[in-house]
Amino acid sequence: MTLGLINANPVVQAKKERLVRTQDQYRDDGVDPLDIYEYVRDIRDPEHPYTLEQLSVVSEESVTIDDELDRILITFTPTIQHCSMANIIGLCLRAKLKESLPLHYKVDIRVSPGSHADENGVNKQLNDKERVAAAMENPNLRQLVDECIYSDEI
Repeated sequence: MTLGLINANPVVQAKKERLVRTQDQYRDDGVDPLDIYEYVRDIRDPEHPYTLEQLSVVSEESVTIDDELDRILITFTPTIQHCSMANIIGLCLRAKLKESLPLHYKVDIRVSPGSHADENGVNKQLNDKERVAAAMENPNLRQLVDECIYSDEI
């Protein structure tokens, strides 16, 4: 956690119960929005000891899938408009989905329209392969991303 909290008092929601499925109700060879949400809901926020779900940063409705193009779009909503952790949250989402999804899916990650002061800059950085690769090569950033994805505190 960072020392100087940018959002010292975030609104925290209760965790939702996990849905139990008896069979894939979407399609046999792919994923549905609920699958994607299940992959990312427990990622810990880089600034607070809560999950992205608890802070309403991600929701089931924030996942869109285009089956024809094998594209997945996740929009997330930072807790405040000038959130400096938006890029880290996006990197966490991308890293988690990279390890969870088949390689043929193209993943786009964006901040929700109007939810961040530098929306275009964040979106550009999170969807630029070279920038993402460079960020993930930074050992400090990689450690922070791993801590958020694999946190035992939750």
